[in-house]
Amino acid sequence: MSTVTDYTADTAIGQPLDRVDGRPKVTGGARYTAETALPGLTHAVLVGARVPSGRITTIDTGEAEAADGVLAVLTHANLPKIAAQPPLVPSLAGAAAPGETFFPMQDDTVHYAGQHVAVVIADTYERALYAAHLVKISYAESESVTVLDQARDQAYEPEAIFGGFVPGRVERGDVRAGLEKAEIQLEATYTFAANHHNAIETSATTAQWDGDQLTLHDATQGVTATQHTVAALLGIPHSKIRVIGHYVGGSFGGKAMVWHHSALAALAARHVGRPVRLALTREQMFTSCGHREEQEQQITLGADHDGRLTALRHHKLSPTSHFDHWAEPSLGVAERMYACDNYEGVYRLIRANTMTPTFMRCPGEATGLFALECAMDELAERLSRDPLDLRLRNFAEVDPSTGNPWSSHGLKECYQRGAERFGWERRAHPPVRDGNWMIGLGMAASAYPVYPPSNPQRARARVYADGTAVVQAAVSDFGTGVTTAMTQVAAEALGLPVEQVRFEGGDTDLPNVAAAVGSSGAGMISAAVHSAAIALRDQLIAQALADPGSPLHGAAPDAVILRGGRMVLRDRPDSGESYAEMLRRNFQPDAEASGAWSPPGRDAPYGMLTFGAQFAEVAVDPGLGLVRVRRMTGAFAPGRVLNAKTARSQLMGGMLWGLSQALLEASVMEARTGRWANASLGEYLVPVNADAPEVEVELVEVTDSVVNPLGVKGVGEIGQAGAAAAIANAVHHATGRRIRQLPITIESLL
Repeated sequence: MSTVTDYTADTAIGQPLDRVDGRPKVTGGARYTAETALPGLTHAVLVGARVPSGRITTIDTGEAEAADGVLAVLTHANLPKIAAQPPLVPSLAGAAAPGETFFPMQDDTVHYAGQHVAVVIADTYERALYAAHLVKISYAESESVTVLDQARDQAYEPEAIFGGFVPGRVERGDVRAGLEKAEIQLEATYTFAANHHNAIETSATTAQWDGDQLTLHDATQGVTATQHTVAALLGIPHSKIRVIGHYVGGSFGGKAMVWHHSALAALAARHVGRPVRLALTREQMFTSCGHREEQEQQITLGADHDGRLTALRHHKLSPTSHFDHWAEPSLGVAERMYACDNYEGVYRLIRANTMTPTFMRCPGEATGLFALECAMDELAERLSRDPLDLRLRNFAEVDPSTGNPWSSHGLKECYQRGAERFGWERRAHPPVRDGNWMIGLGMAASAYPVYPPSNPQRARARVYADGTAVVQAAVSDFGTGVTTAMTQVAAEALGLPVEQVRFEGGDTDLPNVAAAVGSSGAGMISAAVHSAAIALRDQLIAQALADPGSPLHGAAPDAVILRGGRMVLRDRPDSGESYAEMLRRNFQPDAEASGAWSPPGRDAPYGMLTFGAQFAEVAVDPGLGLVRVRRMTGAFAPGRVLNAKTARSQLMGGMLWGLSQALLEASVMEARTGRWANASLGEYLVPVNADAPEVEVELVEVTDSVVNPLGVKGVGEIGQAGAAAAIANAVHHATGRRIRQLPITIESLL
């Protein structure tokens, strides 16, 4: 049972602390993977296949090998075979997490255009890049499938997707009976273009061997995921691999799984006996790190005249690779969003000449909720009901998929506060014009799963005799602000000012945590950090109580509180001492403790979602087919907020990405060649500052005692979940046209 809570106490947690890594990032002090300077550093450049399907008949590396500065050219003819191919498991599991169950350059088969078929290593990047163009390859091309329309009749229903974690079919109740009972039925098909991540920093790995010890500097969301994966591929112990990734320039899911270049860099470095840097080009990012797949979703709703759902059928069709059953889990949250006794969700896949798709920000919910929330808007129109009223009418008091209570909720509060802040009451009036612009208002519900990691998460805390503290965990900060938030978590648990606390991460030599993916990072890392800091705090208090020289000697443990960086008696706050005073008196340079958090199991008897509500105002020029988003408002209930500033930033970024998804982003597959036709930031459209509207974020904090010790649910994805649907619904309100494809293009409105 959830309650709305106002955390207004004077605590470190929740405060809008500036990013502690902000100064090095804006002054150039931060060093990213491709800036790692090592003695004798060499450079590797990948060569990609130019056909989508077939075999390599000849590969001539002679001219490339003879070029100035070239140290080696690796192909399937001379690259060592991998030791093992680990299964495709999401990186949150804390194990090996390859991006696909295929490793290139093991034979002459080509599965997709852009597949790595050679690696050129030279003493400079420019020489390696030049020599890569000298590698001559001939192919025996075979028939390919690269888009849905080429193989609809070959679709199959997998037993499971998403690395085996999500069933291919989920049913409850009787959908057919629910539809027969319905007084109104609505059926709609939604189509989605493929999308690519395009983080500012392209993926890169710098590899160095020292005897049998391998060090990888890797742009990754999970240094431990890279360590586990490369260890499995190369057949060497984990203890022989150290992975470092202090600064990561964005990811959005593209660096969540571990792609081929990390192991290829290690193999190249071992081959030439020198450190190797392998950095992907922007074009290679479209063929090397997964993508959000092209997809088609069919929704069928049944409802009575009061708007209560009697049935929900949701089917998805998408392409996957020849070797993996992968699809975005688009149906999972849509299944649980509303109270409905009769549900059927089915994934269908086609084998295509593509690399395995992967996580992309708000994976699944960004598409699945677009389909559901647009259908709900259409149902509201058919019933002549306010779209917000329809959603409240179908509010799920418990998790519809299990009947379990929610660990926390807050959705009704999000509806109310978001609608008030946005001015939703204007939606009851007819659309208005502003010159040539037609103005429309739209809304949608948002939700995102709380994914617990599969293994215990660990951290370490240390207090020094100078009064400062450091807390450590092997997590990379890829722009989410985790370094700042964990500093606050540690400071509050230790009772120290944040200025005296430092957080360190991004190194597998530190205590293990799983990859921070799926909005899980804040919850799982804060739990580990909190546990370590509390263990150290209790250890230091116990030491003071046992120390005859301490003002706290002999007191009961529950009589001691932390105030102003000091251990003091609750009823005599003038009596106490700081950690530093006690450590110095006892000639201790420091004190240390470790902490671990074991997440609730996947069978925990609770529904665990983060909820929100999104509102958008658009202006449409019907003569030019232009859409401009003027305002966006989002209200979200993410549990306890660790840092109000970084949380709002994350949510705002997600909402703007929803705008991008709705109006701009599309990876265009050229079916004849099997290649992406717009593999650059010049042609793959993303919003710029001129596209950004006024964005308002409302935080509704709710108490959650289930998900983790601090009740943190994460905000990385939820901001995007309903944004595109709110915009599309606003476009319909303005124009009367129902657009069921993303992105919404000029052509679809003219």
